[in-house]
Amino acid sequence: MGQSVWKPMLWVFILILAFNVIYGYVAQQGTAESLAISYSRFRDELAADNVKSVTLKGNALSGEFKNKISVGGPPEGKGPARQLNRFTTVKPSIDDPTLMADLQAKKVEVTAQSTETSPFVSGLIYLLPWLLIIGIWWFAMRGVKGQGPGSVMGSFSKSGAKIYGQTEKMSVTFDDVAGMENPKTELREIVDYLRDPKRFQRIGGKVPKGVLLVGPPGTGKTLLARAVAGEAGVMFLSISASQFIEMFVGVGAGRVRDLFATAKKSAPSIIFIDELDAVGRSRGAGLGGGHDEREQTLNQLLSEMDGFDSHDEVIVMAATNRPDVLDPALLRPGRFDRHVVIDRPDWRDREKILQVHTRKVPLDKDVDLAVIARGTPGMTGADLENLVNEAAILAARENAPTVTMFHMEQAKDKILMGGERKMYITDQEKRITAYHEAGHTLVAKCLPGTDPVHKVTIIPRGQALGVTQQLPEDDRYHYSRTYLMNRLAVALGGRIAERLVFGDLSTGAQNDLKMVNDLAEKMVCQWGMSEKIGAMTFSRGEEHPFLGRKLAEEKTFSEQMAWLIDQEIAAIIKEAELKAEEVIAANRPKLDALVDALLEEETLDGARIDQVIDATLNK
Repeated sequence: MGQSVWKPMLWVFILILAFNVIYGYVAQQGTAESLAISYSRFRDELAADNVKSVTLKGNALSGEFKNKISVGGPPEGKGPARQLNRFTTVKPSIDDPTLMADLQAKKVEVTAQSTETSPFVSGLIYLLPWLLIIGIWWFAMRGVKGQGPGSVMGSFSKSGAKIYGQTEKMSVTFDDVAGMENPKTELREIVDYLRDPKRFQRIGGKVPKGVLLVGPPGTGKTLLARAVAGEAGVMFLSISASQFIEMFVGVGAGRVRDLFATAKKSAPSIIFIDELDAVGRSRGAGLGGGHDEREQTLNQLLSEMDGFDSHDEVIVMAATNRPDVLDPALLRPGRFDRHVVIDRPDWRDREKILQVHTRKVPLDKDVDLAVIARGTPGMTGADLENLVNEAAILAARENAPTVTMFHMEQAKDKILMGGERKMYITDQEKRITAYHEAGHTLVAKCLPGTDPVHKVTIIPRGQALGVTQQLPEDDRYHYSRTYLMNRLAVALGGRIAERLVFGDLSTGAQNDLKMVNDLAEKMVCQWGMSEKIGAMTFSRGEEHPFLGRKLAEEKTFSEQMAWLIDQEIAAIIKEAELKAEEVIAANRPKLDALVDALLEEETLDGARIDQVIDATLNK
């Protein structure tokens, strides 16, 4: 709320305070100075026939003495004594039945006053709260009509964006962003345009009005936007899309207007909207009817980005990890012209990211960041930062002067496989777990083209009693059917080993079976890897674009095709199961050797696994 609103309200409170002061003064006006005495003192003076008159008002009792009494000095008080003949006191809560008789006996003049307030004061006290409520309501309604920055409701329309470049500088630059060379190249064009627009305008070039950063969570979209703010040297307004939505209708659209108005005043400038999908979801996809505040906010955003008023020197950047749910009107040329895809880093970029995050961490000489980078496929920048932090915590827990390779490996295993759990496991359950993990390991070692086994353990980690970890030699972008079938066989290897050795099955393969079913379903329904169905795709198993999870929706295929899909999924799983069974049955000595090593050592790395398997070949 602005000063124009506070001033009238301040005057109202000043008038109320003044009324109370004046009323108290008037109420006491004409009353001579009196002495506050105890009720016992009053009874003593009454018994001494020194009371001339008494006025009763509720429990309050005041009056006049016949002879003045001394005020000040002990025991009544301190300071010089004064002579007063008026007094006030309060009757005790216990009734004094002889008071009136004693007053009449001493011929004291008695006056009674009503305790009720005057009609004027009562009416004023009754009306005052209503006057305050009506006054505040009037100011609020005046603010709603104006919707100006100085109005009561105008403060809700303030965007609340964080502004850099004027009062606060952004310290992050492109040097702090490791990897992502292609996204940085595209964004450098934006920075160059803002620094020297005439260079592009000379040949008729126009900068994109909007840049959409797309990528999985943790890949560095927001960090890259902060780097643009640090490099551009212009005003940078940063806001989260969720800040637009409030409980009041119309506030979101008002905040969008305020955001763009602020940016236009300081053009050239950059607006960054994080998590755009909070307000940019496709219109009409909401659940339920009625007025949708989010859609009104989106409509205002569309109008501001490409409406009647042009803003060539205001560039809008936004980040999202759900581009599939955005409204098509946002993605058309003229709004978000350029889409910058920020994918998960490969091992070379991961090494550069680790170098950035270990700048302030004392590393031991044995730490090889390239090895860590190759052993963390699929990790994003946020994951790698967490890995370095976990390693530093482990080193601090041991009071180590530096972070060693052992700490880095422990942190990596904790993130990839889960933290170790201390729990009591019987020898039989440990033996079942060992055969289960050895089955995974043996199938992975014997089948060609599978990812190398990095580590296998029967120490409970995360939600699992044992873990077999495979790490690819390099980042993969294409997966062949042979590779996927071998991956299914590896996942089923633990279940097959249990069945061949113990003649029974356990619940330990629950997660394996879920992964197998999901992968086989994608092979049939999305990747066309079924010979009977061929090059056809189906919506079965896809996520709902609005709610982000699987829902029952109208099928686009017949019941006969649904039956065929189920048959093909089952056939693929059966084929992988037979392949795993053949491998384990043909290499039973290797399986037993791996189990013995696991029961003894609990954890085997890739080199130790090779030693155990090679030892069985030499026997």
